Amino acid sequence: MYTSVDFVAAEGEEAPDLTSEAAVLMDTQSGAILFGKNEEARMYPASLTKIATAIYAIETGDLDEIVVVSKEIENIDGTRVYLNPGEQVPLRKLVQGMLINSGNDAALAIAMHLDGSLERYSKNINEFLETNTGVEDTHFVNPHGLFDENHYTTAKDLGTILNYAMNNSDFREIFGTKELEWDGESWDTTLLSHHRMLIGEIPYDAVTGGKTGFVDQSKQTLATTADNGMLKLTAILLKSDYKRKIYEDTVKLFDYGFASFKSSRIKSGETFVSGKLKFKASEDLLLTEPIENGKRVVDKEGNLKIEDKDGDIIQSIELKPLIEKKPEVKKEEPPKPDQSGLLSVNTLLGALVLVAAAGVWAINRKQKKNRRFRSR
Repeated sequence: MYTSVDFVAAEGEEAPDLTSEAAVLMDTQSGAILFGKNEEARMYPASLTKIATAIYAIETGDLDEIVVVSKEIENIDGTRVYLNPGEQVPLRKLVQGMLINSGNDAALAIAMHLDGSLERYSKNINEFLETNTGVEDTHFVNPHGLFDENHYTTAKDLGTILNYAMNNSDFREIFGTKELEWDGESWDTTLLSHHRMLIGEIPYDAVTGGKTGFVDQSKQTLATTADNGMLKLTAILLKSDYKRKIYEDTVKLFDYGFASFKSSRIKSGETFVSGKLKFKASEDLLLTEPIENGKRVVDKEGNLKIEDKDGDIIQSIELKPLIEKKPEVKKEEPPKPDQSGLLSVNTLLGALVLVAAAGVWAINRKQKKNRRFRSR
């Protein structure tokens, strides 16, 4: 229903200068892109892949189902939650271990449980993402994000995937979890989110969830959501040389977004005019508008465009043509024949018949009388 384009700085706000190679700031609800830097460039996501694996598992699996951990997890590289082959773990717990502690073994156990092989997992998750989120330049070959040159996405696609996932309450809860007691066969501990803004090491009150990532080829990657009570934002940062810098970039994006934009709502049926043409919203719609000097413009094709003071488009929404009903013209029935005329004719004919009958009766009576006199 909406189309978004890159945004040029709002009134009174400077677009942030970022060190990360690629970035996007989006309205979590409307999907409008509020800032982009190389947001359509192909990049390696590292563990941000697990955002996609999580929503795929939540929506295609049963979180209460018991998963028997496959033997394929034995030789997995990177961060783990130290699962044992054959260990029985609820799917929900695996998703938690994957998102909170970034467990690569948990991610692989999920993929093997859902699809039986990495090849089938790759086919199914790519179809799932394309169908449900509409991403156009994402291809995943594994559930954890360990490097593969055929495993790629873009900042824009990752933001779109995360926005989709944030509509799911189970995902939101796990994505926003700061710590979790972990009781496994070989590892008892308290899992602590790796996201420093989420756990308060880098204070930012509006932060609601986050995921970190790193492999040598992708460098630092970071996904974060925030909500200040008036606007919900999604920030994706890719390929930063330093962990400190990627958090600084995220803070800059959120400061910029909250200072520059607001969320508005259009109700279903609300009408808009472009010249002599009328259009309407066919459903309730969310808009992202500049706090100052924004305007709404409707073109002759029925696109509602949200513009800043310079005419740069923040968001474009397709409206439906308003077809006004013509007033009904009542068909007049043809006049019925004059019944009174027919009645008078029938009455006259009836009278003539009676007169004729009376005349015949009188003649017959007279003839009978004459016969009686002659017989005397």
